[in-house]
Amino acid sequence: MLQRQPFHPPTHIYPADAWRWVETKFAPDFLEQMETLFSTANGYLGMRGTCDEGDPVWQNSTLINGFYETSQIEYAEEAYGYAKTGQTIVNVADSKTIRLYVDDEPFYLPTAHLSQYERALDMRSGTLDRTIIWETSSGKQVKIRSRRFVSFEHRHLAAISYEVTVLNANAPIVLSSEVCYDPTPSSNTNDPRLTKGFKERVLLPEHHFCEKQRILLSHRTRNSQMSVTCGIDHIFETGCSYLYEAQASEDKGKVVFSVDAQAGVPIRLIKLITYHTGQRASAQELCDRSNRALDRALRQGFDQLLASQYDYLNDFWQRSDVQIEGHPDAPDSTEKMQQVLRFNLFHILQASARSQDAGVAAKGLTSQAYEGHYFWDMEIYVLPFLIYTSPQIAKNLLRFRYNMLQQARSRAKQVSQAGALFPWRTINGEEASGNYAAGTAQYHINADIMYALKKYIEATGDEEFRFREGAEMLVETARMWYSLGFFSPRKGDQFCINGVTGPDEYNTVVNNNAYTNLMARENLWYAAETIETLRDKNAEQFQALVHQTHLDLAEVECWRKAADRMYLPYDQSRGIHLQHDGFLDDEVWDFENTPPEKYPLLLHFHPLVIYRHQVIKQADVVLAMFLLGHEFSQEQKRRNFDYYDPLTTGDSSLSVCIQSILAAEIGYMDEAIEYAAYASLMDLGNVAGNVKDGCHIAAMGGTWMIQVYGFAGLRDDDGRLSFHPRLPKIIQRLRFPLTVRGQRLWVEMHDKTATYLLQNGQGLSIEHQGKVLELSEGHPVSVEIEV
Repeated sequence: MLQRQPFHPPTHIYPADAWRWVETKFAPDFLEQMETLFSTANGYLGMRGTCDEGDPVWQNSTLINGFYETSQIEYAEEAYGYAKTGQTIVNVADSKTIRLYVDDEPFYLPTAHLSQYERALDMRSGTLDRTIIWETSSGKQVKIRSRRFVSFEHRHLAAISYEVTVLNANAPIVLSSEVCYDPTPSSNTNDPRLTKGFKERVLLPEHHFCEKQRILLSHRTRNSQMSVTCGIDHIFETGCSYLYEAQASEDKGKVVFSVDAQAGVPIRLIKLITYHTGQRASAQELCDRSNRALDRALRQGFDQLLASQYDYLNDFWQRSDVQIEGHPDAPDSTEKMQQVLRFNLFHILQASARSQDAGVAAKGLTSQAYEGHYFWDMEIYVLPFLIYTSPQIAKNLLRFRYNMLQQARSRAKQVSQAGALFPWRTINGEEASGNYAAGTAQYHINADIMYALKKYIEATGDEEFRFREGAEMLVETARMWYSLGFFSPRKGDQFCINGVTGPDEYNTVVNNNAYTNLMARENLWYAAETIETLRDKNAEQFQALVHQTHLDLAEVECWRKAADRMYLPYDQSRGIHLQHDGFLDDEVWDFENTPPEKYPLLLHFHPLVIYRHQVIKQADVVLAMFLLGHEFSQEQKRRNFDYYDPLTTGDSSLSVCIQSILAAEIGYMDEAIEYAAYASLMDLGNVAGNVKDGCHIAAMGGTWMIQVYGFAGLRDDDGRLSFHPRLPKIIQRLRFPLTVRGQRLWVEMHDKTATYLLQNGQGLSIEHQGKVLELSEGHPVSVEIEV
């Protein structure tokens, strides 16, 4: 059930372009959401897509992944085991601004007379480009060209080229390149999806430096004691005469260039930017790092830095591009469909590429919403794309989870469980959810991480990671599940897990959530299998694991017994899996009399009202049927989908992609296409009405899954790749690469033919609609798609 319609920005301003997101006119009505959509980032550093001159602006964020402030979580009533300390990603000093003055008249977009305007996020170069011709009140025509990017190749670098040419006259020009930290306390909000406000300034000044055209500002967070240094330096190129002056204080710095501009002679300011952060590093250490980074950038110059950006993106698209050709009679052009899909994949790259020792936040680095926290979104929606296109990034993200294992052990003890319990939402590894019902109780986070681990191992063959980091995590997560559940006499001595919340936050603290029980069973089985395999394959490493975790092999038998006897709630009369025990006892939500403006329900109804009804925010059972499809028959999938789909509100951006995949699998192609459109346009179509608050990174991952798992029909159960294509009528051709155990597989679906080409590798066995295909390098295999 969909309560909102995608809003398509006017095509005369935002036209279709297969490789760019383009704005052909300054459109103040779309200022807020375009700041999000035009964001540039590399997984470590993110800059919202504000205008170069710094004004007008709605939210001027510059964010660093994992750089946060802490605060005490306030409760009206305390209770044992509640999370105590929250973490919030915070703005650092902003370095994007370059102000322009002609004849001492400031360039200000809302009042400027523009004869030409184009701004574009170029997904091949990874740059935000803008070209403007401004006619001043005195009739002077000024051409302004800028290019901004956050480097993928150089984690700590960003760069801006800002070029001004007075076309028809001489004029005095001033360019003011600025860096500034705004200490104004931020305000709180009642929307739980946004970010926490602070009553005091967050960053305290530590050091500032100014020499020639270089400025460094160092700050430290008040509570978390994390340090950050921002540095800027410049290259100035022009045939005109000029002077410059520089100044800096604790929170601000600027280098001002005064130029006697000559008609037709370009003035080019190159601004090089670096950020360095650390928990233990001193301000001097971070300044030293910043100086080295700027020195290297000066030696390379803007053009060489840009060339490395092109190279990085070229490699990314070779590994990751999903190419679509629309049917000639389809309402959306191929170019538009391609634009939407590439935009989503590009933003996943921007959120993850250089994350390294951090995770992928729900909004990436496009805003502070959800406080910059990492959720289960990362493993279930983002990692599938990364596993098959950028396995090293996927491995980094799994290692990031492993590095918080000790904190997960501590958290398990706090909630009276054995083993380890990973945080529901976090930045630094500590649980940061102040809502135990809809947050902390989502124990399924453990199984989600282990599910992603299993998929990574199967797709890459990285047994070393499985038996080193993976085995330890599997031991501790299995221990948690075994201590959390029990063998219930009332359920025929089946293993039950009570008092948990599944992915659906409209049904909290329930007994035997189907998704949780199914995923816990998978976790337990995989843990038992891994430990037994390690024991048989590598006795020395097994003994090291035993020493490290105090493992008793009797535990493994207990895990297997619990998994084998896992209770799965099921209603025989309807032939459906229950979302949880008692779900059918609740009254069905009155959808007919709930107007669209009352969605999302969480902002308009008390949680207790929602909890008393059959109403779903996140499609729990449907998601389980996708992730563990081999556990369900086609008839069960159809019955479950038919029952739960009308109860699902669309209040979560994570539902529609999964609904599309399952709809395609059971033959509901009209629904699959409709849900696919909603998922793909979650941000470009502002489906949820909140794109101004950042991109929905997980939903973007879901759009890749729709094409690959949904329409191409990929399934990868136990590492066996099989395809059951279900191309909708609107798509004439679908092509994409997959990286499988170090080999590159190229897949193409066209009309009623599927072609599989192993571009490089030693050989690969796959299935196509039940038929085994043996692939060898360089030899395409084409087979008929049976309908």
